[in-house]
Amino acid sequence: MTTSDESRGKLPDDASGDAADDPGARLSQNLAKVDALSKRLNEVMARRATGKSGHNKALDGPDQELFARAMTSYWTKSLADPGKLMQQQMELWSQSVAQFAAMQRSEERPTDRRFANPMWESNPYFAAIKQQYLMNAEMIEKAVDEVEDMDDLDKRRLGFFSRQIIDMMAPTNFLATNPDALEKAVETEGQSLLDGLENLISDLEANDGELVVRLADETAFEIGGNIATTPGDVIYRNRMMELIQYRPTTDKVHEIPVILFPPWINKFYILDLKEKNSLIKWITEQGYTLFVVSWINPDASYAETGMEDYIEDGYLAAIREVKAICGVKQVNTVGYCIAGTTLAMTLSLLKQRGDKSIRSATFFTALTDFSDQGEFTPFLQNDFIDGIEEEVKEQGLLRSFIMARTFSYLRSTDLIYTPAIRSYMMGQTPPAFDLLFWNGDGANLPALMAVQYLRGLCQRNEFAEGGIDLMGHTLRLDEVDVPLCSIACETDHIAPWINCYRGVQQMGGRSRTFIVTQSGHIAGIVNPPSKKKYGHYTNEDMALDPGDWLESADFHQGSWWPRWEGWLRKRSGKMVAARAPGDSSHEVLEAAPGSYVKLKASR
Repeated sequence: MTTSDESRGKLPDDASGDAADDPGARLSQNLAKVDALSKRLNEVMARRATGKSGHNKALDGPDQELFARAMTSYWTKSLADPGKLMQQQMELWSQSVAQFAAMQRSEERPTDRRFANPMWESNPYFAAIKQQYLMNAEMIEKAVDEVEDMDDLDKRRLGFFSRQIIDMMAPTNFLATNPDALEKAVETEGQSLLDGLENLISDLEANDGELVVRLADETAFEIGGNIATTPGDVIYRNRMMELIQYRPTTDKVHEIPVILFPPWINKFYILDLKEKNSLIKWITEQGYTLFVVSWINPDASYAETGMEDYIEDGYLAAIREVKAICGVKQVNTVGYCIAGTTLAMTLSLLKQRGDKSIRSATFFTALTDFSDQGEFTPFLQNDFIDGIEEEVKEQGLLRSFIMARTFSYLRSTDLIYTPAIRSYMMGQTPPAFDLLFWNGDGANLPALMAVQYLRGLCQRNEFAEGGIDLMGHTLRLDEVDVPLCSIACETDHIAPWINCYRGVQQMGGRSRTFIVTQSGHIAGIVNPPSKKKYGHYTNEDMALDPGDWLESADFHQGSWWPRWEGWLRKRSGKMVAARAPGDSSHEVLEAAPGSYVKLKASR
């Protein structure tokens, strides 16, 4: 958003010499300009309350009954055992006195990055605030831990949302108790506060009053310009996807082509951010004909689009067209995250139809057994899902910022509060970081598909437990019997490797390879051999429980990419002449990365 010098809080050219010479006057003038920005803030928040986009309060937090039951349990226990309550209070008093005494002498530097400023130790005011916050946080966590008469599910949710409150109330999140922000404000004579308020208002205006912290400088990247640049062409398009065929980089290629299905929650170019870490580019360099699906970013007209549409017009259409272009009877497939889940359902469908088009399947961080909802447990209960159903019924889709916000709260300090402090209190421009740019370039989900996924798969675990009804079939996890390779990530909080492993254990095929790579959901997959950074684990015994599997696994230094390519090569046929994109019945529609990937999500 382009703003005038005045709206950014800069002095006009004809500013008085007195103001320029007097830092106090300059500070006063800058702070006075907050009034104008405050009016813009009020206007955008008014739009949030009355605009057609609406604000669904059901998605702001859990049902208050959860906290009411926790308080009832806590006070019931306290009344039954008042000595316990007094003991807790004595502990708090004791810690407070110890804190005051500790302030009189030097302490070790804190390990919490939020309190890295030396003033958190040297200044009595900030030292007291920090210690009191940490003590209060500990007391809240202890109180939650001691809550009784709640089932395990509700207690997990209580712990999660209590942690959110603790993180939100950190003194670093408030100007008056953040020494970094205060020092910056004085140093810049208030300019940092004006710039920060401008950043805040701009983010709110960009999202109709919803606060979505901008994580990256969006002006620094161009899709198809300096990211997503591997040469290729769109050779097929329908209402659900564009099919990209990447240009060969070798004279010969394997006969059996590869189709990569990325998740439609995000955009495919996470696998093609830049040349040095592009999995897409690397696959073509190994001598494969690679096709990648680029999903549509749906609007409200896709409200009745369901999982069956993604299968029919995505998976089955891509398989059909690739077989025709390459003149083959079989293809190798890859599915990432939710696209891996759906690939597994597609394999069950094809088995029931007697269709042998799939030579092999590779799954990247793909959940197929949702019996353990992991860190998403707080968001997959009825109060939130009911709120999402209400949201998509009104909007026709699940807007991307809702999903992005949910993911961010799993790592709120790193993905919400720290970026917000830098942008809104320090007045800094977000960094030019391609991964964060991709993270903020979200996609909407069609209303029907979102509900099918959240209710049928996440809540009821139908695919793994009895089957999920789609397209006139009951699709079952144990019917996935093609040769498969599953790659999961050791520290993945979105698709925990243990849960991925349990899903693969239930698949019906005898040829199953499982690899656990170090790092998380993105870094574990985008791990090029040139980095020589994250290693990986392998173990052929898939009968073991997850803990025993990992304990007895072999560890290998470096990327899993070459190991997977060796597995894929055995299932890719003879070498043939390299294929140019398209054929006589599939003309090149436009150059990669195509048009669908550039569509922006609804706000």
